[in-house]
Amino acid sequence: MNDTLRKILAPTLFIVGILAFWEWAVWYNNLPDYRMASPSDLIPRYIRFWDLFLIKSWETLWRTVAGLGLAVVFGTLVGMIMGFSRFAREGLYPILVGFNAIPKATVVPIVALMFVGQHDFNTILIAFMISFFPIAVSVSIGLSTLEPEYRDILRSLGASNVTIFWKIALPKTLPEFFGALKVAVTLAFIGTNLMEIVSPHGRGLGDLFDSGRISADYPLMFAVLFALAALGIVLFYFVVFLERIFAGWAERSPN
Repeated sequence: MNDTLRKILAPTLFIVGILAFWEWAVWYNNLPDYRMASPSDLIPRYIRFWDLFLIKSWETLWRTVAGLGLAVVFGTLVGMIMGFSRFAREGLYPILVGFNAIPKATVVPIVALMFVGQHDFNTILIAFMISFFPIAVSVSIGLSTLEPEYRDILRSLGASNVTIFWKIALPKTLPEFFGALKVAVTLAFIGTNLMEIVSPHGRGLGDLFDSGRISADYPLMFAVLFALAALGIVLFYFVVFLERIFAGWAERSPN
């Protein structure tokens, strides 16, 4: 089977199979939609609120991408500092680990209260905070495990740390970086959605989800979850696309 066709067909079959089983389970157990919505219950919600789904999806997507972009920039910078400096690594690691151990669901209400009404800022901030850690750690590990012989040779030739990073360390770090970035994508969506739900008069799909919760419209709530999943998949495969461009050499085809 063609490799491209298999990559399209395999997830499609699994998704169709899961949806079919879900539909059958709801029908077999005779569950009303206020207890468990079936996939067929979601279609009328998409038709009725299609304009809201488009607007809210865009609001969620651009703020997630903005927070993720900031996490990439600052995570890479902090990772470089920790990767090139053992002192910085030993000093910053405990702080990063401790902060990452704090459940972000407890941070969201604090940020929402600190920046009341600043919906874009606080949502981007949470998306940044929740996706920063894996990027910083992956860059740090990639640089700190760089063979010292390469570093010593380049330094003897007058290369700066920035040159070493771009010429040697960055290519070596890219596979780990993109692996962390694929994790960070899903985390950023989680952070964005949490803030949209908690923030008063929020925006995005989280706000639409909260509207469904208040009105006990379970099909609408499930429809929002599916929309979030679709956005996450699109952004995830965009990262995969970038990975094949910049780090495709590291991919190993299974036998």
